[in-house]
Amino acid sequence: MICTTTRKGHDCVFMKSNGCSYNGGTCLAAVEPCMGCARITEQESGIYCTIFPEPANKWKLGNCNMATHIKTESADAKKKVNPLKASKRK
Repeated sequence: MICTTTRKGHDCVFMKSNGCSYNGGTCLAAVEPCMGCARITEQESGIYCTIFPEPANKWKLGNCNMATHIKTESADAKKKVNPLKASKRK
């Protein structure tokens, strides 16, 4: 349903026919670690995440799993190679 409170005109899963059903009745503004993410939009009422209504909760225990500006190391980069098997491959 289309939001009519903070992110007017954008699709929101918390929007119901009787208003916003999220805790507090509105989305909360983006926090500092969110800046630089492609999922951040600027509205007339502030800067908000397009995915999460309360972005601060996503950053409490570490990095946000949907952040586009955070690069993680791949599993291949830190994979340990057995030197015996590597010498046999040559």
